[in-house]
Amino acid sequence: MTERSPAGLQQMTLDIRTGAKTHRFVVELARSFQEQETGLMNRPSLGLDRGMIFPYDPPQPVAFWMKNTLIPLDMIFIRPDGTIARIAANTVPLSLEPVPAAEPIAAVLEIAGGRSAELGIGAGDRVDWPH
Repeated sequence: MTERSPAGLQQMTLDIRTGAKTHRFVVELARSFQEQETGLMNRPSLGLDRGMIFPYDPPQPVAFWMKNTLIPLDMIFIRPDGTIARIAANTVPLSLEPVPAAEPIAAVLEIAGGRSAELGIGAGDRVDWPH
């Protein structure tokens, strides 16, 4: 997928494998500092099969916040091997409290708040995306 989102970001498909199931999302790619700084701020909603991924090369410890983010999100912290290190579920909209990765990560995936629990996605599951 090479089309752009309404925000002008590159979009792609991403799969999360949990047990025998695969969950597919269409995600926006926030690669530049400015794209990452803006993230999903000021958006009134996020589709159930949508999200945004923030890649880091080299992998590094990061912390996110919810400044100007109007909707709860699940933040999925992804290790360099593609496994999920941890999920910060239902992060609080508009909060300035840092949400840390707790270890060096290769990417952070944000999806709609509560979606990870709905789909049974957890630490150790695998995220596959073209990078």
